[in-house]
Amino acid sequence: MPRYALLIAYRGEGFHGWQRQPGLVTVQEVLEDAAAKLNGGIVPTVVAAGRTDSGVHAEGQVAEVEVSSELPPTRLRAALDFHTRPHPLSVRAAAPAPEGWSPRFSARMRHYRYRILNRPARPALEEGQVWHVPQPLDAGAMHRAAQRLLGRHDFSAFRAASCQAKDALRTLDRLDVTREGEEVVIHVSARSFLHHQVRNLAGTLHPVGRGQRGEEWPRAVLDGRDRRAAGQTAPPEGLCLMSVEYDEKLDWQAGPA
Repeated sequence: MPRYALLIAYRGEGFHGWQRQPGLVTVQEVLEDAAAKLNGGIVPTVVAAGRTDSGVHAEGQVAEVEVSSELPPTRLRAALDFHTRPHPLSVRAAAPAPEGWSPRFSARMRHYRYRILNRPARPALEEGQVWHVPQPLDAGAMHRAAQRLLGRHDFSAFRAASCQAKDALRTLDRLDVTREGEEVVIHVSARSFLHHQVRNLAGTLHPVGRGQRGEEWPRAVLDGRDRRAAGQTAPPEGLCLMSVEYDEKLDWQAGPA
């Protein structure tokens, strides 16, 4: 049966995470139920590059689906986009899946963004998409502290207790913190992440920005490998999966403008 890659965007507050769960609305369930309408009523399995948690957004999630009929990617995209309504999810593009390609295991880099709204006034238009921190944050101090965490390390101090990874060794390729007006934005890149790793990194950089901890503290936490010594797990609503990179070239097709 033909296999397709899907480029997907969604607002995390509309779902209980990616993975299908009984009695809860999830991204996987909505996509699989939509794909069943193109698959003779049989619900296929949709596999994603990463299983985002409840409340976490995606601008460039990548997934794979197999359906019984060979369809032009533009037609498949439009049909799935139609059948996922009214959920806050958009199928942005589709492509034929290369032989042997996997959205999860073929990924060579995943890029996330974490947004902190840093102003006294609470969010209005940004509600549900940012972590609101009303106290002033020093983005420069956060960035300098973040650079000490780059490279390959045991990130046990930044993994969730429920993390099922076999080990905590990961290579962090990018951890940049910048101020963009009223927002402090964290850009994070790695081939793979531990469960809650990005949110725990953001939560540990937060007290550095507040001046409550020194710039050397996050590295000391990393070296200590003790989750209890790290900062809080930052709220999910600030996190967004921006894009996933592959060695394989995916012929994304969205249809006519």
